[in-house]
Amino acid sequence: MSRVAAVDCGTNSIRLLVSDVSEGTKRDVHREMRVVRLGQGVDRTGRLAPEALARTREALVDYGTTCRDLGVARIRMVATSATRDAENRSDFVAMVEAVLGVQPEVISGGEEAALSFDGATRGLDRELGPFLVADIGGGSTEIVLGTDQVKAARSVDVGCVRLTERRLLDDPPTPEQVAAAEADIDAALELVRADVPVAQRKTFIGLAGSVTTVAALALGLKAYDRDRIHLSRISADDVRRVTGSLLGQTRKQRGRLGPMHPGRNDVIGAGALVLRTLVDRLDVDEVLVSESDILDGIVWSIP
Repeated sequence: MSRVAAVDCGTNSIRLLVSDVSEGTKRDVHREMRVVRLGQGVDRTGRLAPEALARTREALVDYGTTCRDLGVARIRMVATSATRDAENRSDFVAMVEAVLGVQPEVISGGEEAALSFDGATRGLDRELGPFLVADIGGGSTEIVLGTDQVKAARSVDVGCVRLTERRLLDDPPTPEQVAAAEADIDAALELVRADVPVAQRKTFIGLAGSVTTVAALALGLKAYDRDRIHLSRISADDVRRVTGSLLGQTRKQRGRLGPMHPGRNDVIGAGALVLRTLVDRLDVDEVLVSESDILDGIVWSIP
């Protein structure tokens, strides 16, 4: 048995998973998530903001302490969309090495897609495949098709933080702003269709915080409940209903919703819009929601 840790640093959040892994089995010891908004302003400036780096550093200090206290033998940290896009990513890499003692891997959209697919589908009945996995992040969305392994994948630059900063500027957003964001998602979907035979899917799987929050609201949960959300099935009509409600609310109103993480209420409208557009354009009847995602895929990838 080996105790390992995965750190996933995205555009909106940074997450830690500590697991014991042995001969194809995994026992999770500790999960943690912080909203640090590393991608704050990156879409506009092309750079990681000093205050965003400071927030991320604070989280990593705590994660390092947790890993030492839990006796972690190996750590793998990956960074995704915001860091890929940033001119000053070297500042981020140096900060992580100094704080956590490992070099972060700034992975490509294709690598991100493969890790997400593995995390989401490992252990699922293969009769449910081919799977079409949608990982809706802060800066990008990964769409992956496969059954036992990835057959095709595409990463596109539509995510909840990027679309909020680019399009959904009012609170709540205007219909014109929502239409502009939807047009961006449609354009991204054309890129996906060029690379991924989406019609071959049998099961549509949704990942990450935007999807799980929509699921929690669709299920009528009073508080976020990972066990209730994991492998729940949410109808297309429920996705549309929840998305319409979120886009019509102010950030303060969303913040009063029981399952809403306080670091997500300002960007959840855009994330839900990505999910709704995927459901509508791809003729999805229901979404299989998974709490296992890229973080679990990172754990499985550690030798």
